[in-house]
Amino acid sequence: MNGISRRTVLRAAGVAIALPWLESLPLRAETSGGSSGFPKRFAVLFMGNGINGNHWWARGNGAAMRLSRSLQPLEPLKTKINVINGLFNRAAVGMGIHPAQTGNLLSGVPVRKGPIVHAGITVDQVLANRIGRATPHASLVMACEPPIAGAHETGFSMAYSSHISWQSPGAPAPHEVSPSRAFDRVFENHASRRDRSILDRVKDRVERVTRTVSASDRHSLDEYLASVREVETRVDRVRDGLPQDLRERTRLLCDIVALAFQADRTRVASLLLARDLSSLTYPFLGVRDDHHSASHDDLSDAYERISRFHVSQLAYLAAKLDAMPEGEGTVLDNCCLLWLSNMWSGWKHDNMKLPVVTAGGLGGTLETGRSLEYLYAGDENRRLCSLYLSIMDRMGVALDRFGDADSRLEGF
Repeated sequence: MNGISRRTVLRAAGVAIALPWLESLPLRAETSGGSSGFPKRFAVLFMGNGINGNHWWARGNGAAMRLSRSLQPLEPLKTKINVINGLFNRAAVGMGIHPAQTGNLLSGVPVRKGPIVHAGITVDQVLANRIGRATPHASLVMACEPPIAGAHETGFSMAYSSHISWQSPGAPAPHEVSPSRAFDRVFENHASRRDRSILDRVKDRVERVTRTVSASDRHSLDEYLASVREVETRVDRVRDGLPQDLRERTRLLCDIVALAFQADRTRVASLLLARDLSSLTYPFLGVRDDHHSASHDDLSDAYERISRFHVSQLAYLAAKLDAMPEGEGTVLDNCCLLWLSNMWSGWKHDNMKLPVVTAGGLGGTLETGRSLEYLYAGDENRRLCSLYLSIMDRMGVALDRFGDADSRLEGF
């Protein structure tokens, strides 16, 4: 197995399964994403229409940090998160309520009204363009619900409300809503071979690797392959459609991101949990209205449960990544997961401050376990795009300016 590395791919007919990090196999320099020797990854998770402002706060730092009701799912991970209060998206202010606040959330570029859709390239796609060549997939762009019907034909409002990731000023990045198609893309699982498990097809390759690595690596490899098998089994149950239960749909997409990050199939991902003007329903939360309607009563207990549910998806993905060993730390330690919404209050359609949480330390370059306050820092010092510049710096992508910002976020 001379020359095997972390990026070795076990290939067979119609499938490719990449290995996770294994301590007894060499890590080639060209796979490095920084001084730690491990790639840095970025993912954004988006929930439209704001949160319940009465139950969104964090106080203190480290193990002593206190989290509000909506943020409670993050309690086990609070030393690895940052809760950021007071950032806003300057370019969207005064440009309408839903479309402009969503269409430029990740770019900071003012959107243009009119029949031709025109926004700006988003932070995830900037990273994909710069670091995506190192992986089979430059980025994964996924969503828990499809675009609003006719979004591409109706222009301004529907296109901006349906997409958060833009690959060019005139084109949103197409997002995948089917967990089975997303899984197949990550593992290059071709249709003609789907009658057999992807693991069965690489069984002999797995056995070769198993004979080569250490006992601890065999355990790690077994855990990884068990995770792949478990996700594949769930995917196969819904191969002809979407999981009807939103909980299973979101968990599957999070699992696919986690596996893709662990095996270095991509280093950039976006997951639209609930789009702006979302029609998702939550019978399992005891909520009668759809997401958008419920957001107009954003201080209600019902909407707080919706907010907490979507925060729990960040907690789930972060916990999955934190359970994946990588060197002396975990995959989460080499990630930055960014959770945010396009507004604070759905009733007021207010985006003068936004709910923002990050998870992961980007290879030790990002301090975590903090509650950060920018609300009284002055408008010039609380731009969302300044946060993006700071994150991109740590990912090895240094820009003089991004969106409406030319300075990094002080104190981040």
